[in-house]
Amino acid sequence: MTSATTITLTQPDDWHIHLRDGAALARTANDAAKQFGRVIVMPNLVPPVTNAAEAEIYRNRITAAVDDNLSLDPLMVLYLTDLTSP
Repeated sequence: MTSATTITLTQPDDWHIHLRDGAALARTANDAAKQFGRVIVMPNLVPPVTNAAEAEIYRNRITAAVDDNLSLDPLMVLYLTDLTSP
């Protein structure tokens, strides 16, 4: 006897996304929110996101850019440099 198993991913995760900043952020963040529940946000802006304080500020810009009828959980990472402290 065999039975079919169906798995439906209603809001998958994106583990590598570039949301950009400025005018492009609203578009990319909302497009991502339509498809994904969580995203790992790449930190290579100009200048890059290199510490936790900058990551929090960028995360706040991302969540503010997402339309009220959508939801997105941005998971933040840092751009590592020779000046990054442990």
